[in-house]
Amino acid sequence: MKKAILVAGATGNLGSKICRELLKREADVSAIVRTSSDPEKIETLAKMGVKVMEVDFNNLDDIANSCAGIHCVVSTLAGLGDVIVDLQKRILDGALQAGVPRFIPSDFCTDYNNLVPGENRNFDLRREFKAYLDSTSIQASSVFNGAFADILKYNTPVLNLKDKSIGYWGEKADWKLDFTTMDDTAAFTAEVALDDSAPRDLQIASFQVSPNNVWADVKEASGQEFRIQQLASLEDFARFIHKQRADNPAGENELYAKWQQSQYMYSMFSTQHHQLANDRYKNLTWTTSLAFIKSFVH
Repeated sequence: MKKAILVAGATGNLGSKICRELLKREADVSAIVRTSSDPEKIETLAKMGVKVMEVDFNNLDDIANSCAGIHCVVSTLAGLGDVIVDLQKRILDGALQAGVPRFIPSDFCTDYNNLVPGENRNFDLRREFKAYLDSTSIQASSVFNGAFADILKYNTPVLNLKDKSIGYWGEKADWKLDFTTMDDTAAFTAEVALDDSAPRDLQIASFQVSPNNVWADVKEASGQEFRIQQLASLEDFARFIHKQRADNPAGENELYAKWQQSQYMYSMFSTQHHQLANDRYKNLTWTTSLAFIKSFVH
């Protein structure tokens, strides 16, 4: 019997990829979307073979009805407190009302469990939802993928193609950073959704690379020797982020405020994934750092 999986946030990039991976594994895939969702994205999902249900996300009974007969709900929602906490709670409550046994929250990020509360606004929102999730009877599994590898393409301090530079904080030129491609994350999440024995927390990484490793991969991919530099101490970086946030109160209402981006960078140099679950599903293959860097550095 096919397992029925419901995806919330399926019109997003990660959500649609998870739907595709679930369909590859012959799951019965449904998606709940807002009535105001982009019709083209809904049509794309439907053509893939996803059963798309337009739902009033403020109506608990409507959510519960969409969860009838579902084995696992996968949330890939992105947003601030009104989404990560409030909306996810309503979806979880609907799943509980419908008797859904399993739930995967939108924890697609660095494993924040050992980080200090208050250092990352978006992690704090996920902590708040996690506390509620763990107070319920549902079986939960979080997929922690570190940073999405795509950020390496966008001239962040860790790899800036425009300036031909690689940066790091503290004495951490050899500190391993956790990166996972979105495709690898989607494939692993699909496996977790179909795995009734999946544990509470799963750490993954397509590759773990230090700034020095990135420098070497860029040289092998392109023949270029980028400038590698310490940007500041971690203590100075933390003070900078605090001031950056205080000086930009409007950012509290922005999902990717500049200071939030800095907070993500700080977290990457503050914790690592030490218990990778990459080998849990033997049919998966993982992108290497060199292969990924070669895909956009020439």
